[in-house]
Amino acid sequence: METINRLKEKVFAGGEITYEEGVSLIKTNHREALFEASAEITRKFCTREFDSCSIVNVRSGKCSENCKWCAQSAHYNTGCHAYELMGRDECIESARYNHERGIKRLSLVASGRSLGRRALDEVCGILRDIKNNVGISTCASLGLLSRDELQKLYDSGVRRYHCNLETAPSYFAKLCTTHTIDDKIKTIETAHELGFEVCSGGIIGMGESAEQRVELGVKLREAKPLSIPINILSPIPGTPLADVAPIGDDEILVTVAVFRFLHPRTQLRFAGGRGRLSRETQLKCLTIGVNGGIVGDLLTTIGSQIDEDRCLVEEAGYRF
Repeated sequence: METINRLKEKVFAGGEITYEEGVSLIKTNHREALFEASAEITRKFCTREFDSCSIVNVRSGKCSENCKWCAQSAHYNTGCHAYELMGRDECIESARYNHERGIKRLSLVASGRSLGRRALDEVCGILRDIKNNVGISTCASLGLLSRDELQKLYDSGVRRYHCNLETAPSYFAKLCTTHTIDDKIKTIETAHELGFEVCSGGIIGMGESAEQRVELGVKLREAKPLSIPINILSPIPGTPLADVAPIGDDEILVTVAVFRFLHPRTQLRFAGGRGRLSRETQLKCLTIGVNGGIVGDLLTTIGSQIDEDRCLVEEAGYRF
């Protein structure tokens, strides 16, 4: 407990938690003390406004990348529903639906390493129409884009770009060999240079160690994210991770708490996989560090209902 309090005071004083210190936190036996300390950090550095967003899977399946967790990879037989670009009207209707329910931001997400020129032009046109005709803020997650491609996206009115690091550098190559974390960092750095806010996080429960979760949290500092989505693996039949045993709720809570120590001012965002958590565990996550969330349907799994999330978030003391 003495270590937890010392590191909490270090964060309060503007200090940065090291990897070694993060490992000491994730291994502590004083978990309730850790949770209370991370809750104090959240209250000190974060507002009580809950940052909500929703996503539209604008292109699905047939992805060239071999990410072992992903239903949309063409390398695996998952039965994923594959389709080319979603129609403009359907995207705008989804944006309007979410905007009317108080969702702050809509992100268009596309499968694949990146978009071709024609597809990117079409997506940029859809995003421009959403911004101009609906009024909801826009975000995009379109893969490893070049500077020119990111500039085109910025010119369409998008101000936040999403690119997850996914897992620790020491573990990434065991899960994906068709691109690297350095490829992701390059895209993220270019996005920053062009003026984007960045959303970048990862997936926990893919067979990584607790220490590697800390490693991911430290590596994310290079991405300088305004928002960190914390996904929990939902094993997909047909993928190499289909039979990975789920991590326990307590491990998830500890990860949230340690990420709050590592990123005291950043939005920690509920993302994929949280549907497996009890309402009690979700409330505790909100208390100790989570202050944002993806609501509505996710990519290839069913997400959460907006009205249910609103009740949950308000019960935790946030304004939705």
